[in-house]
Amino acid sequence: MSQQLEAVILAGGMARRMGGDDKGLVELLGQPMVAHVLARIAPQVAQIRINANRNQAQYAEFGYPVFADQQQGYLGPLSGMSSAMATSTAELILTVPCDCPLIPQDLAERMLAAFKAQDADLAVATDGEREQPVVLLLKRSLLPSMLAFLDSGRRRIDMWYADLKVAQVSFADQPNAFINVNTPEEKQQLADAIAQS
Repeated sequence: MSQQLEAVILAGGMARRMGGDDKGLVELLGQPMVAHVLARIAPQVAQIRINANRNQAQYAEFGYPVFADQQQGYLGPLSGMSSAMATSTAELILTVPCDCPLIPQDLAERMLAAFKAQDADLAVATDGEREQPVVLLLKRSLLPSMLAFLDSGRRRIDMWYADLKVAQVSFADQPNAFINVNTPEEKQQLADAIAQS
């Protein structure tokens, strides 16, 4: 467990493809999706917070601090990340989405190792082929850069970090690690996959 980083679960989105249901609170195998994420990330870090713009009382029931985006208007994951950075006391922040119930149980350890080894500004997880830009290990000191990017009207995470020193961390050995759930059909497929594993 790393004492120097905080994990932030990003649950601030609109979940349009889930019919507007709050994805972190959608049940998967009898538990809210965010509960699966918390069970995997909690042993890896010293502190956890949840970024949520609605249903905050329900998220608070999991026993971790809950905070909203500082910017208005559901600006996407970067808004949650920047709000986390603005209010954190940790030097490093690990962000994970609320709808990735199979995130690696060694995520923090491997992200931190690559981040340090490459003297990077941030680390991004990959599935071996594609980056997972919501799964980041960030320096809190990157906040001014992120706010300037948001203020310019841009939202894409990978465009924000394109000019930074990025360590890519492959989790190709865990092919299901970043399966996320955007539709009811995907939720059923994931439940079936977990049941068979």
